[in-house]
Amino acid sequence: MNSQSASAGVAAAQNAPRAWSIEKRQRFWGWVFLSPWIVGFTLFTAFPIAASLLFSFMDFKIGEEMHFIGLKNWQTLVTDPITLQSLGVTIKFGLIALPVSILFPLALAAMLNSKHVVGKPILRVLFYMPYMVPAISGIFIWQSFLNGQTGWLNRLLRLIGFVDPPNWLFDSAWIHSAMVLIGLWGVGNAMLTMLASMQGVPTELYEAADVDGAGPFTKFRKITFPMISPVILYNLVLTTIGLMQYFVVPFVLSSTTRSNPDTNFINLHLYRTAFQFFDMGYAAALAWFLFAIGLLLTIGIFATSRRWVYYSGGDL
Repeated sequence: MNSQSASAGVAAAQNAPRAWSIEKRQRFWGWVFLSPWIVGFTLFTAFPIAASLLFSFMDFKIGEEMHFIGLKNWQTLVTDPITLQSLGVTIKFGLIALPVSILFPLALAAMLNSKHVVGKPILRVLFYMPYMVPAISGIFIWQSFLNGQTGWLNRLLRLIGFVDPPNWLFDSAWIHSAMVLIGLWGVGNAMLTMLASMQGVPTELYEAADVDGAGPFTKFRKITFPMISPVILYNLVLTTIGLMQYFVVPFVLSSTTRSNPDTNFINLHLYRTAFQFFDMGYAAALAWFLFAIGLLLTIGIFATSRRWVYYSGGDL
């Protein structure tokens, strides 16, 4: 018995260096295969992020000598009327677009999850297809649709009795509503995630609610919404971050129509500061200012999510 134990110990001791060398080789080749991503991330993401933070403390204009100015860019940022106006435009639009961008795909998903709707596979495809249309093409389509004189929307409004429908893309009172309409054309992805979450709700919960005599609204409020609340949180965070990066629609509209201060979103203001006026230092400060706002909003959403997001095994 003792000789067998000694033999096993000797064999383990002999195999230990070999096993260690295999582990080292696996680790080495793991780093080798990760190295393209690490190099790419360092050169094209981490280094530009660090450089932009440094530039925010510099007087850095293209074609001029760069020098350190401390917090001057940040002081200008909180007093610049154009920056404050563009931030106000972004907030005003966000207050309209954020609830609509969550409630509209939620309503579509609830409709497609209903047993009483006919042709649901076709409707799912039709609702999702606009999401696949390139953004620029979609904006030009909507620009034609919303034209104040020849657009189809105003033609329909005149047919049903509106004598003087709004000039959607030029009227300050309606341009944000027009942008929300353009954004709603691409809610297919959010709709699909919510629909998939609804279809994952256990049917036993609905059957028990039917036995208790619960109506559709009660079942949605007490069962559907709590069970899909993590997906709603996911879409809420992505939509909030997307609003802070809102750029393509106002950029195209401001390039093809006359200048309108109501389309001067803060991300468009950042773009013009950097690539039209070539003030890279101030643009870097604007970028970090946007990052800080987005981070604070995301932290706030997650802080409040404890009160309304339900996770399996937890309390609502």
